[in-house]
Amino acid sequence: MTEDVGRAVDLGDLEGSEAVTKEGRPKGKKRSSALEGILQPVKLCKAELYKPPTNEELSRLKETENLFHSNLLRLQIEELLKEVTLKEKRKQKIDSFLHEINALLSRVPETLERDITDQSWLPKGLKVPFLQVPFRVKGRFRFLPPMEVKVVGSYLLGTCIKPEINVDVALIMPKEIFQDKDYLNQRYHRKRALYLAHVAHHLAKEKLFGSVKFAYMNSNHLKPVVLLQPPGKDEKMVTVRLYACPAQGVFKASRLHPGKNNVRTAWFMGKGSSVAGAAEPSTPHYNNSILWDLVMESSLLFLSGAANDFQGMRDGVCLLKVWLHQRVLDKGLGCFSGFLASMLVAYLLSKHKINKVMSGYQVLRNALQFLATTDLSTSGISLAKDGGDLLPTLADFHGAFQVVFVDPSGLVNLCADMTAGTYKQIQFEARHSMEVLDDKMVDGFQLLFMTSKPLIQTFDHVFYLKHVSKLQAACKKMQLLNKLMDHGGNYVAATLPFLITLLERGLAQRILLLTHTLPQIPPWPISAEPPKHKDGGPLSFGLLLSPDFATSILEKGPTADRPEAVEFRQFWGERSELRRFQDGAICEAVLWDAPNMSQKRLIPEQIIRHLLKLHMDIPESSICYTGALLESVIKLGREPAGTGEEAMVSIVRSYDDLSRKLWNLEGLPLTVTAVQAAHPALRYTDVFPPVPMKPDYTYHARIKDRESLLPLAEKPCPAFIAPMKVICHMEGSGQWPQDKEAIRRIKAAFQLQLAELLHQQHHLLCRPAPTYTEVYKDGYVFHLQVAYHREPQILKEVITPEGMRKYQDTEESHQLERETLHLPFLTSSLHGLQQQHPAFSSACRLAKRWISAQLLSDSLSEECVDLLVAALFLCPAPFTAPSCPQVGFLRFLHLLTTFDWKNSPLIVNLNAELKDADYVEIKNDFVAARPRLPVMFIATPRDRQNSVWTKEGPSVQILQRLLVLALESLRTLEEQLADPLGSQEVKMVFRPPLDFYDVLIHLNPKQIPRHMEAVDRPVKSFSRGMLKSNASVKTSVFPVVNYDPVQFYLQELREAFSELALFFYNKHGGEVIGVLWKPSGFEPQPFKASSMRGRMMSTLNTKPVTVPNVEAVLEDFQVLGEGLVKSVEAHTEKWSI
Repeated sequence: MTEDVGRAVDLGDLEGSEAVTKEGRPKGKKRSSALEGILQPVKLCKAELYKPPTNEELSRLKETENLFHSNLLRLQIEELLKEVTLKEKRKQKIDSFLHEINALLSRVPETLERDITDQSWLPKGLKVPFLQVPFRVKGRFRFLPPMEVKVVGSYLLGTCIKPEINVDVALIMPKEIFQDKDYLNQRYHRKRALYLAHVAHHLAKEKLFGSVKFAYMNSNHLKPVVLLQPPGKDEKMVTVRLYACPAQGVFKASRLHPGKNNVRTAWFMGKGSSVAGAAEPSTPHYNNSILWDLVMESSLLFLSGAANDFQGMRDGVCLLKVWLHQRVLDKGLGCFSGFLASMLVAYLLSKHKINKVMSGYQVLRNALQFLATTDLSTSGISLAKDGGDLLPTLADFHGAFQVVFVDPSGLVNLCADMTAGTYKQIQFEARHSMEVLDDKMVDGFQLLFMTSKPLIQTFDHVFYLKHVSKLQAACKKMQLLNKLMDHGGNYVAATLPFLITLLERGLAQRILLLTHTLPQIPPWPISAEPPKHKDGGPLSFGLLLSPDFATSILEKGPTADRPEAVEFRQFWGERSELRRFQDGAICEAVLWDAPNMSQKRLIPEQIIRHLLKLHMDIPESSICYTGALLESVIKLGREPAGTGEEAMVSIVRSYDDLSRKLWNLEGLPLTVTAVQAAHPALRYTDVFPPVPMKPDYTYHARIKDRESLLPLAEKPCPAFIAPMKVICHMEGSGQWPQDKEAIRRIKAAFQLQLAELLHQQHHLLCRPAPTYTEVYKDGYVFHLQVAYHREPQILKEVITPEGMRKYQDTEESHQLERETLHLPFLTSSLHGLQQQHPAFSSACRLAKRWISAQLLSDSLSEECVDLLVAALFLCPAPFTAPSCPQVGFLRFLHLLTTFDWKNSPLIVNLNAELKDADYVEIKNDFVAARPRLPVMFIATPRDRQNSVWTKEGPSVQILQRLLVLALESLRTLEEQLADPLGSQEVKMVFRPPLDFYDVLIHLNPKQIPRHMEAVDRPVKSFSRGMLKSNASVKTSVFPVVNYDPVQFYLQELREAFSELALFFYNKHGGEVIGVLWKPSGFEPQPFKASSMRGRMMSTLNTKPVTVPNVEAVLEDFQVLGEGLVKSVEAHTEKWSI
């Protein structure tokens, strides 16, 4: 029907709606003064200043307190309503456009009566906007001008919202056009299409219109409409949709009951005559489409009565429409249109669930609450007063349709085209939105009304049916001829409900929600053939996975001797087999092949491909599944390579064992009170977790006195072994000294003793140093660091000249607190988060991989990225927490680009320790101290005021660059992932644009230890002098640890040239270092003998000054990196020195 319906108003009635002066100009208000709209200071006397609030003010305050968590939400909603509703000036323009259309419609000429199939009278170049299959049909047609032209819909109701302004105009077709049995075999629909074609042809000649096109109403092929737009710059002002309806009393409602048949099988199949006595199937959707046009007027009257004197209803419907639009639920076949939204609010009013004193926000809340708690797919609702035995019952409607909402006449199901899957999505969104509105810790307005929810970011897995035409064969296989007739040959609409039901049964507990996009067909020119059913493009489906069951590899069926076993075997086909379980039961079961976690995440894909092939003959090549396309960039090794989850579990197991050994060490003067992990691999967020390795002695030289190895210069650089930091807290005792130097020496003694005892008692290879002990265990290297809980406090002690002792933060104390307090807390919290959300680990690693690929990993600490991703899982609204790494990564890019870093702190509520009051306090402290805080501020329960992980970076410029890259990457990924017919080349966002840099330093791959981690993995690389951990070689000498020549080279470059340039590098296999000159470094400096590094003498106004010697600096880049640097490429065309 119309997008939304209000009073039916004859277009002629609008003529007198404006007062017109004698001169013919519209009479307006007196021109407002220039000062209007500017706030003037108000002078109040003392009595007025302290006047008690009026009753109205009190009730408004009370309502704000009870309903809106803050006055801000109320103001935001009022502002939004002002923004989306039509301004008076625009309404006047639209009214005058409608008057002109009305005048033109009355002048469309009549035609002679002919057979419907005789379409020779149609002008050349005009096509009928209807798929006439089969073409032969009885009946005659002639065109007569419309009896009435009425504006219907949201425009008059006052619920029309921007940006797309659609005004629906109904053309009432005279009775004389119709014959007795026009309800049969699409005769009515074809007459309606011919009627609109004739109108469109005559309007297209007029200069009044910029474009005249056809479209399908809500993409329903049986219901074409004509779209009219004004010319020139007014094109976007309005789209008028002409909708043809029959006059009252043309058809008997009883003939169009949901149980009746009005499309004959013999006609539809193109056979001569129907078989005598053969039962014909009911055609409820077809009947409903005719009834919809018949009852339009009564629906309009019903709605205008409801909206009368009820501003809250208008506002509530507008808010509901914005909410639906952001969730892409308001357009397409089976959508929840604006008209349905209005009808729902009117239903709530009729059932006294809302009343006419409520505000728009209250109406919205009630509507969402109703949607969240009422399942219209099982218990439908009706607006009809009891009509006796003549009207169909709700049971009749439920027998014919998946979702039931009956109009006031009791004849039409308003949700006829909606699938149960779409309604479940609406229910799910409504439930989730109510939770967001009730949560005081989030900005509900921003999340519900200002954040769009594209399919690719909302659902964990998305897959596409690339070739919709394959559903035609599926119709035959599933014997859906009756449904096909009912839907006018639209095989997409006929098969979709069955496809969804099939997949829901197969996926069962694995999913929380399975939904599909609504098929949408764009408008087309009146000279073009109407789009076919396959022209709607690929069908998209979204899956929300259940974290508990999605990765289960077994589908257990009934025991073999029960009758259900046969059904189970039929459903799963050859995948079903008999298996004996541990309890002795022999059951039917399906076992899915998935050796690692990344493949277990894709078990839903195996199920979907198998079931669609088995039951619907849809080949695998027609399905494009985009659940894990991005995961390839965090895989290492040959296929089937996992994404590293198993490797990290192995690391954590080894760490746990080491931890137990440390707890139980005998012979230490003080006991170990805590062992805490402090490395990304131990919180599951290391991009490429360490792999257990043994050194190959032929690649190394040996340091005899230290039991250690050295890399050989002529061999390739050995594989990178990252030591994993573990903090070992010793118990407090009165014997600890109070002097910081003495504490350091005691700790060094502990490091030596730990190494000695671990070697003696557990035969572990250890290498002590003054500040740490390295332990080689299970092929991994652990970096033990002894900590004493009072040391940070002692480092803060300062003795004043007066001999007083005072405490103040120092860089040294900050560093120690970060290493021994903040880092272990973060690691243990994120380890816990990973147990709750298995996708956290890989989502975080994708984010770090991307930041590294943009050469920015040195500007953003790993802990900062961990917290950014953790925020997506702890506070995912308006989405649900990701159950798949890919969608987690997309939301990470979305968070970077949409979060207001300048004015808001990002609060990451680890372990749910922060309460409402803490949020308010953190925000207030942030606002008060903003100028001296880092540009990216992240608060956690143990770090509320300092943002320790972003203190040193990113800088304003780096953050700006990061946001630009994130925005572009997100746009590219959404384009790639949403185009199943394209290349879906997602790796492009991990290839940085290098033309941005002033100088590129190209490196020799032989000396890059992590060369194999590159995004585009080299086909051949160098042997890195490491054996696999299971090689039968005893390791008696410590391997080379933490050796990455590129990092040492970067350190030297930054020490030497930090005043002149910034250096950027991708530590995961990058072959290029990007260099950006600093403008400040190129300003002439007064001559000083001490600051001549990289500079040369020049003169400025006869004074000696120094300027950078760029040629010498470029030469130094090469000299410093001898053996590592292949070439230095200067982009001199970009320089302006």
